[in-house]
Amino acid sequence: MMRRIKRLRPTGKKRIPVATKSFGRRTSWNIIILVFGLALFGLTMIFNVSALSALSDFGDKFYYVKEQAQWFAVGTIVMIFLMHMNYRQLQLIAIPLLLSTFALLAAVFLPGIGIRAYGASRWVDLGFITVQPAELAKLTLIIYLAAWFSNKEEKRLTSFLVLLGLIIGPVILQPDLGTSVVLVTISLAMYFLSGAPFWHFGMLVPVVGAGIAGLAISAPYRMQRVLTFLNPSADPQGFSYHVRQIQIALGSGGLFGVGIGESRQKYAYLPEVTTDSIFAIIGEEFGFIGATIVMILFFVLVLSALRIAFTASDDFGKLLAGGIAFALSLQIIINLSAMVSLIPLTGIPLPFISYGGSNLVVSCAMIGILASIARLRKSTK
Repeated sequence: MMRRIKRLRPTGKKRIPVATKSFGRRTSWNIIILVFGLALFGLTMIFNVSALSALSDFGDKFYYVKEQAQWFAVGTIVMIFLMHMNYRQLQLIAIPLLLSTFALLAAVFLPGIGIRAYGASRWVDLGFITVQPAELAKLTLIIYLAAWFSNKEEKRLTSFLVLLGLIIGPVILQPDLGTSVVLVTISLAMYFLSGAPFWHFGMLVPVVGAGIAGLAISAPYRMQRVLTFLNPSADPQGFSYHVRQIQIALGSGGLFGVGIGESRQKYAYLPEVTTDSIFAIIGEEFGFIGATIVMILFFVLVLSALRIAFTASDDFGKLLAGGIAFALSLQIIINLSAMVSLIPLTGIPLPFISYGGSNLVVSCAMIGILASIARLRKSTK
């Protein structure tokens, strides 16, 4: 499983048609412009919902938006760098990236390095920066699986399950069930997109589903989320409070919204207003129409990513772009579904809009890789 990834051997240079070059460049810049629009809107919303609490907690109403802007600057640098890098070089460093992720996932449990907050150990203090390794794992796992599966190795089920356990185990122990579900789902999707036998699908999905269900009811707070999902009105001032406040926010928005900056729910009523629940404030202030426009922009983003995957010039590029497209779409679907009570609350942020540095930088890195694949889609393998 951890064997050396074979170096790609170019078969000779070929001139890329001018039309193809311009098409690839246009696609790559279009997706980056779309992401810039979403991220700038996210910065606006973060300031909108956090100004009062930031002033109260830190004496600076711009605290959260400045933090997010700094992370977006880092993400932009990473995105532009990866866009101009040949994505095939990632195949050569897939193993070091994965091993680094293993080390960071283990480091969250080390005293003095790992940071524990809100009952969970999910962050690592590297001295000059604090990172959330589980977010990084979303990308490094995609890169490794794309490199591994593009080699067409046979009889890899056992190795795949071992790898999955090594990645998911530490994330579950943090505990972070939401991110664990995302990582498992991404891995399974890439496994079957690479041509795995259908009977593997029939065997793995029920087992994984049962495992997730077991974990969901094994901890009291997770069980309460499930019960709240089944009966949102059972305890409106207790466990159902978060869900009820989301419903009030979305319901207050109506068709056209109450107006930007006019939300009432952001004033200490709605929990996690800068992160998981920010879409509820979008719905309240911009209404159904504004929320729908945001969803359409996300749909265009995912559709563009899928188009890049289908037109990539090699198997590694196809699997890499497909994994990224699936990861982005899965996080968007989970967050929005939780906001409208289609699934229990999970703690999964909304890419490019929710507050959070690790998620933002990793999401920007994903876009940079997609842009590189689009730019080189017809070049020589």
